[in-house]
Amino acid sequence: MIEEFREINPEQISDNVFKLIGSDWMLITSGNKIEYNCMTASWGGLGVLWDEDVSFCFIRPTRYTYSFMEKNDQYTISFFDESYREALDFCGSYSGRNVKNKGVAAGLTPMEENGVVFFKEARLVIFCKKIYYQDIIPSNFLEDKIAHHYPKSDYHRMYIGKILKCIYKC
Repeated sequence: MIEEFREINPEQISDNVFKLIGSDWMLITSGNKIEYNCMTASWGGLGVLWDEDVSFCFIRPTRYTYSFMEKNDQYTISFFDESYREALDFCGSYSGRNVKNKGVAAGLTPMEENGVVFFKEARLVIFCKKIYYQDIIPSNFLEDKIAHHYPKSDYHRMYIGKILKCIYKC
């Protein structure tokens, strides 16, 4: 791990998770430094499930990151200062299918720890191991307005990851 970060317990994350994920956005990354992809997301959460600290995120099967999440057991979610909004916007607007090494193209520096990629510029990184997934089932929507998020019927897959480690920039 690089010296700029220190390890913290998930309970020490002091950010408002609704703001952290919903408006500040997160970068979901899966794969190793040789082959990885990242995508910006604003849907997901942090919590406790099955006696574990967990994260959960949602990825459409049409996204390039989906194939990396399917191939790999671990992923990271990274959070950045507002000064990296353009980089997050880039990672959410361009596919890794078309932009090789998308993180670098966005101006970020990929780092690898225990076979999973995170970014040096992040202020908070959460390392996760997949423990469950579930495809969104439209017949289970209890409010009709939810369906408008899926005009192409490309329903997300939800991944739940056990939090292995959190690092915070000093």
